[in-house]
Amino acid sequence: MSERDEETGLRVVVADDHPVYREGLALVLGSLPGVTVVGEAGDGLEAVDLAARLQPDVVLMDLSMPGLGGVEATRRIVADVPGVHVLVLSMHEGADSVVAALRAGARGYLVKGATKTEVARALHDVAAGGAVFGEGVAEQVLLRVRESPLTARRGAEAFPELTDRELEVLDLVAGGLSNAAISGRLFLSDKTVRNVVSNVIAKLGARDRPDAILRARRAGLGELR
Repeated sequence: MSERDEETGLRVVVADDHPVYREGLALVLGSLPGVTVVGEAGDGLEAVDLAARLQPDVVLMDLSMPGLGGVEATRRIVADVPGVHVLVLSMHEGADSVVAALRAGARGYLVKGATKTEVARALHDVAAGGAVFGEGVAEQVLLRVRESPLTARRGAEAFPELTDRELEVLDLVAGGLSNAAISGRLFLSDKTVRNVVSNVIAKLGARDRPDAILRARRAGLGELR
């Protein structure tokens, strides 16, 4: 920790769109020895702004927030504010949520319902550069890691012109998911999904979405997990 951190303890920003929960969490964290809550954010944009202005050690981030969601907010903080770590605290414990947060740069993931002691330990571990997974979350990560290589290899071999994100979206499109469903599953905006799908269709030289789906399925994509 820096001299400033030694004086004030671990500096934390709490980001959650539910005021009562956020304020209660801030009070609990603020009562812990060596922890100072320096800011509260009600949405992703505010979390990014506070991270840049206050330079906390850790942003405790919810995922489901209006406007800019927690995954994209995490991505922006990690990219634009070096040294600020993100610990996710979310009600979502499925593999998609966990993987999306980790890909965005989160250093840890806890499910709401974690004890005060677990949250405090995770904050300190993440601030020190560690990686933290709450009960049940690690199993989701391992499950996805075991499932992903075959699909990724198939996609990369069949469509080397596509980026990892484009392959991921194409796999879901081939599985029959709508743009809205993909948006919710990957925690991306509807506009981002539309743009990715359009890019995929153009890169594949496909006539339209059904044609892209047909090509993807022939390559073994679309087996939803």
